[in-house]
Amino acid sequence: MIDQGKRNVLGVLVNVIDYEAATEKVLAAAREQRPLTLTALAVHGVMTGVEDPAHNARLNSFDVVTPDGQPVRWALNLLHGAGLTERVYGPDLTLEVLRGCAAEGLPVYLYGSTTETLDRLVPALTDLFPALKIAGIEPSKFRALRPGEDLDLAERIKASGARVVLVGLGCPRQEIFAYAMRPLLNAPLLAVGAAFDYHAGQLRKPPAWMQKYGLEWLWRLGLEPGRLWKRYLLLNPAYVARLVAQKLKLWRATPPAPATERLPTFAA
Repeated sequence: MIDQGKRNVLGVLVNVIDYEAATEKVLAAAREQRPLTLTALAVHGVMTGVEDPAHNARLNSFDVVTPDGQPVRWALNLLHGAGLTERVYGPDLTLEVLRGCAAEGLPVYLYGSTTETLDRLVPALTDLFPALKIAGIEPSKFRALRPGEDLDLAERIKASGARVVLVGLGCPRQEIFAYAMRPLLNAPLLAVGAAFDYHAGQLRKPPAWMQKYGLEWLWRLGLEPGRLWKRYLLLNPAYVARLVAQKLKLWRATPPAPATERLPTFAA
């Protein structure tokens, strides 16, 4: 088990951690019914923090930030000698957490994506983990929550008996959502990105060799060029440039002050 705490990657604090340790942090919080926020960041997720200081502060308030993408793992190794041999990929971490929830009888709540995706996701997950207890499902509203809706949502989740909440809203909406909901729930919130789409069978995973060499972005770009070209063709070179500048100490990449506000309205 590897858990060496957080390290600075372009001003975003990322955990030097493996699947086993990340999973145990989530399950421990679920057992003890205490809040915890976790997100798995690839290059795009890190760069949302670089470009938005307020969001950077939110990310740095998360309890666990895993290196979802190979370039983020490489950055930890390059900048801090972390020695990580594998990333902690959001969709795979989701399965590890669900496996533990099924084994321990910890109910889960699925929030986000569309009704169609959730209708496909639930049977897929219960086929994988027959003992899994799904306490509730709720699709994204694809709009900002109105005043009081966050409290209502928190009450629905608590009333369901859920001990773990999986949030599939996409980056950065899911991190903003998890950050804002954390004070309202005594349960871990996991921002799991495209895990809902992958496990529902609506998004194909790239071949293993592309994942190994950090080329997942190229696969995703090929699948959704119209939506993702700016994310990858502009942000990837900017990430590399910033990484080199941090390594050469040409840029200090100082993390911003911790976030203290809770958003009164936020996209859900």
